[in-house]
Amino acid sequence: MTMDVTIYHNPDCGTSRNTLAMIRNAGIEPTVIEYLKTPPARDRLLRMIADAGLTVRQAIREKGTPYAELGLDNPALTDDQLLDAMLKDPILINRPFVITPLGTRLARPSEVVLDILPDTHKGPFAKEDGEQVLDAEGKRLV
Repeated sequence: MTMDVTIYHNPDCGTSRNTLAMIRNAGIEPTVIEYLKTPPARDRLLRMIADAGLTVRQAIREKGTPYAELGLDNPALTDDQLLDAMLKDPILINRPFVITPLGTRLARPSEVVLDILPDTHKGPFAKEDGEQVLDAEGKRLV
């Protein structure tokens, strides 16, 4: 299937790997951007966050990042200050963001990506942990 899909991916993240595998299971080869190596531009990041229906604060990753050490939990910080931190240290950008013509999502949990993919899945799909997401006909279970 030809569909313009972009995933902001971290290959060390199981959720990101599962999301990428679900996109490929739909017969789509996405543009994969390893955002730790190539972070999005500020305007692109802001647009992805808005298009996904999130606030900037909701798009920040806390676990496994310098979030607490940087004091990013301070509610007085503005969106601009939070974006500055995310762009300076891209590990603070939650992942994976996926952009398709059907919408933009922060795919957490990974099966959220199914909301913005066509129904072209090829058979069953299980996440790395064994959780079955699609049945033998490629229909969503969760």
